[in-house]
Amino acid sequence: MNGRKIALSVLLVLFTAPLAFSQSEMLKGVVNSLAYYKQRKELKFLTIAKKSIDSLLKLAPDTSDLEKNVYRAVINSAILYVDSTNKTGQPENYFRKTVEQVDILNGRNKIYKYQPEMDFARQCLANVYLRKAFAYVTISDYSNAIVLFLKAHKYVPSFKPLNAYIAYTNNKLGNLTAAARYYDNLVKTDSIRTDYIEAAANVYKAVGDTSKAIEMIRRGRKLLPNDKFLLLDEANIYNNNKDYKSLEPLLPQLLDININNPDIVFVAANCYDHLYQYDKAEALYLRVIDLNNSAFDPIFNLGLLYLKKSALKKGGDSDRNILYAQQWVEKANEISPNNIKCLEVLQLIYAQTDNKDQTDKINNKLKQLTNQ
Repeated sequence: MNGRKIALSVLLVLFTAPLAFSQSEMLKGVVNSLAYYKQRKELKFLTIAKKSIDSLLKLAPDTSDLEKNVYRAVINSAILYVDSTNKTGQPENYFRKTVEQVDILNGRNKIYKYQPEMDFARQCLANVYLRKAFAYVTISDYSNAIVLFLKAHKYVPSFKPLNAYIAYTNNKLGNLTAAARYYDNLVKTDSIRTDYIEAAANVYKAVGDTSKAIEMIRRGRKLLPNDKFLLLDEANIYNNNKDYKSLEPLLPQLLDININNPDIVFVAANCYDHLYQYDKAEALYLRVIDLNNSAFDPIFNLGLLYLKKSALKKGGDSDRNILYAQQWVEKANEISPNNIKCLEVLQLIYAQTDNKDQTDKINNKLKQLTNQ
């Protein structure tokens, strides 16, 4: 009853907000080049735009000219995003300098007037950080990857998949508490993915917080009630914890989806068995055996079930159930001849049926096994 694993993939065009170009006459050449790039997606137009803005700032190097500096940041960040192989031959410190430009501009007064332009620049830089981070993920260098994912997050904190990337990387580094926190933030939305829910639940299980894991899965199932993987995850937790009362309401839906899966049918049979619903358990054990007649557990459990039923009923029903118990436990013994628990149950059955020869055989076999 295993869930799916979260998969990370690079989403190269995560975002790029629509850019509202300025109508300033002085920036006409820059704006025209950006417009051509927007239409044709050719890198040369960004290069032309860079030359234009650089020349304007060179002629009038006014660092207080907010509009010009905003457009320089827009162009530089766009080149970094688009030109991943540096065909334009930018210097080694180009990325660092552009980051510094954007960070300085973010703190300037009246920068709110250029919100679309700054959103665009921040998103481009975030994409660059993501591209670099995924390069480290590819070689399993999660220490460097998480630094870059966090830097990307600084520029686009509302981009939900980043929480998944940061959580995933923290998980790989063994920072389970941090991973859980980011997964928790990720799933607090109506537009969630099943693998995020499962990953969050697995992290909480890893840190021993089963109740939080169940909370995650229930939240996911509330939004995705027909998701069979989340259903399996919740059932698996209850089964591992032997919480059969909580598992029981899930069994009809679980069996409806997995009626031909012997492992899941066995879980359901075992659950009903522990809840003393012996008729349901019996039918399901027989179903498991029909699906896989060489499995020890369902055969042995069915023998135990008949033994328990024989103690509940008197007369003919009791005799019939003890006979059934003997038949199924003997079959289990054929599959696993040295299973001590199975031999002990046979010992009990033969004693109840006054079968002295078989009792002596079992006693000798147990002495041999326990003296080894």
